[in-house]
Amino acid sequence: MRINLTKKEITNSLYMQLGFSKKVCESLLEDFFDIILDELIKHKKVKIAQFGTFKLRYKNVRIGRNPKTMEKKIISERNVILFKPSKDLKNYINSNE
Repeated sequence: MRINLTKKEITNSLYMQLGFSKKVCESLLEDFFDIILDELIKHKKVKIAQFGTFKLRYKNVRIGRNPKTMEKKIISERNVILFKPSKDLKNYINSNE
């Protein structure tokens, strides 16, 4: 079962923990995401200490195949975002099982 975490849920959590208005918490979250995206586009790498690293990687054009129909298609060139968790995050996740 997959559970999605929405911006609204994060905003409500910030509201409950920080005590700011929901409007301020929503703005804070949007600004946080904007900063990460802007830095990722500018520098192709964003490292958040004790959390992980986001990297922007370019992928060339390639030929892909639909596994159901076996139809071949060209997959266009694009940038993809990779995330590598830090050792601290990995240790935290594995210690709380």
